[in-house]
Amino acid sequence: MNQNPQGIEHRSCDVLVIGAGPAGSTISPLLAQKGHHVVVLEKEHHPRFHIGESLLPANLPLLERLGVADEVRAIGQYKPGAEFVSPHHAHTQSFEFADAWDKSMPYAYQVRRAEFDEILVRNAQRQGAEVHEGCQARSVEFLPDRSVRVQARHDDGREVVWDAKFLVDASGRDTFLASRFKIKERNPSHNSAAVYGHFANARRNEGMAEGNITIFWFDHGWFWFIPLTGGATSVGMVTWPYHMKTRQGRSVQQFLMDNIASCAGLAERLKDASLVSPVEATGNFSYSAQRNHGENYLMVGDAYTFIDPVFSSGVWLAMIGGELGAETIDTCLRNPSQARAALKRFDRQSRHGPKAFSWFIYRVTNPIMRDFFMGPRNIFRVKEALLSTLAGDVYGNAPIGRSMFIFKTLYFIANITQPRRAFNAWRNRRRNIRPTDEAVQAHPT
Repeated sequence: MNQNPQGIEHRSCDVLVIGAGPAGSTISPLLAQKGHHVVVLEKEHHPRFHIGESLLPANLPLLERLGVADEVRAIGQYKPGAEFVSPHHAHTQSFEFADAWDKSMPYAYQVRRAEFDEILVRNAQRQGAEVHEGCQARSVEFLPDRSVRVQARHDDGREVVWDAKFLVDASGRDTFLASRFKIKERNPSHNSAAVYGHFANARRNEGMAEGNITIFWFDHGWFWFIPLTGGATSVGMVTWPYHMKTRQGRSVQQFLMDNIASCAGLAERLKDASLVSPVEATGNFSYSAQRNHGENYLMVGDAYTFIDPVFSSGVWLAMIGGELGAETIDTCLRNPSQARAALKRFDRQSRHGPKAFSWFIYRVTNPIMRDFFMGPRNIFRVKEALLSTLAGDVYGNAPIGRSMFIFKTLYFIANITQPRRAFNAWRNRRRNIRPTDEAVQAHPT
């Protein structure tokens, strides 16, 4: 450790990770296990509240590889599937992960992110990563010798300059690098905002289905209903910016409650429930950076891209991005001659996951797609392939490509045979995703 006359510490490491959420707390222990000196800077202190409480079955093998499966099981609400509720259909539709193509991943968990994220970051420490909480990265400089310099400040005012061979941006929605490079773009195909809170005494499904996530469609988007351990249920509304403008002076809490009242199925589930947390809102919900890597840095998880959470893909994409990133960085540091190929492979893999989910996300509010979800058929195993996608099995473990191609073909045929309905859906979507001038507050009011 060196200290200059201004009192700023100057330290070095192999890999510097900004952020200790699921992405940062996955990539850091995996790199530490490979013998690299890994330092993690986290601006907050764990435990801290976060949304994104629904995991996918594909998360579970990765949790095993990280060595935290038992700890997550102890805090998780068992989740065997997902339920969809449409105001235009008389029935509800449930999907069981056990019916997916790969039968080895029949369930997942719902988790309180404060507990889940703390399990991950403490595991990173146990595996040898050096974690500094309450330490915010403030600036970055890419030096001529291909190292990276980051200046950070601790809560107590201490400043530290870190020199690293490789930088990982796992800063989540702060998008540390993308914002500084000015390459963060609002997703032109999907523009949404979210309002959310926790409720006590919400009515859940009975039996094994108690822990299922439920998706409720309504006229201005959709709601999530996520049962957690301890009796709390996370409820959130994802809606279009134009609808957020109708708030007109109401608090975000009142706005959420008014919209819940407009969704009969959800209102019935919450008729005896009460809020047990502040209601918060988040705008600019879907975005992407123009690139996810350079010769000595990677962006993983939400620091690179965030898509609509309707299929609970956020934590899974962050963690698999961390695992892919660890393999990439290890190759770059140990075998520089293979670095370009490794980075190209990381880029391709990082784009594949969000793309696989986004095809559905862009169409999930389309009435024709809603009919497909509410009346699934397993012709050519398309239902099994759809369930594999919903389970997060999008990286080639199950041979779902042919069946997914058939599913998409059937969807496009349905649009061709229902031209008026398809045109109206296209026109409504264009109107829904138009940007507005009003920013959504990201704090409780």
